[in-house]
Amino acid sequence: MYPNHFSKEVRITSQPAANKSRGSFAFLKVAFLAVLLVIPIVGFTGMQLENHDDFCASCHTSPESEYVDRAQAGTFIDLASFHTGKDVRCIDCHSGKGAIGRIQAMSLGGHDLLKFVSGQFPQPAPLTRSINDVSCTKCHSDISQGRDFNNHFHFFLPQWQQQTDNAATCVDCHRSHATDGMVQSAFLNEQHTVSICQQCHSFASGRG
Repeated sequence: MYPNHFSKEVRITSQPAANKSRGSFAFLKVAFLAVLLVIPIVGFTGMQLENHDDFCASCHTSPESEYVDRAQAGTFIDLASFHTGKDVRCIDCHSGKGAIGRIQAMSLGGHDLLKFVSGQFPQPAPLTRSINDVSCTKCHSDISQGRDFNNHFHFFLPQWQQQTDNAATCVDCHRSHATDGMVQSAFLNEQHTVSICQQCHSFASGRG
């Protein structure tokens, strides 16, 4: 009789625990499915919003907001605003190639947004991740193919980059938002660009 009493007690006390466990599992399953649905919806919405420069400017503060205003005003005095005139958007340059490049840009934007909302963003905002060459060559893929003198710097740039981490990148010469460039030379600043040329020549001669 004692064993039966013990068995009955086990059944009575274990049943609520089992129900609680099933309830917790069901809640976790629903929460997991909700997350699976929310992530792609939020991601898709974010990608659509980032297609519009106005959306970028709504969060970015000075000087980024000034860049957008300048471009939208049709004042093509820098390389970025010139690109805007060719229907190139902020996100087209500020993201890498393909879906992975776009996701990386969105993750960085999300991180910056959290800082902005929490009031922890520094002003003026420091540049933490410059545009890499892939962001440029995804549209200008043929830039290094010309082997004439006028294109020798583009042709030899990959070799320079393979040999040292101190080599120049596209944006070292083609500064997107600088307003001191010459329109006739694709907004390059002669003095600044020549200094980059000298660095490459110095390295090639073994002096750099």
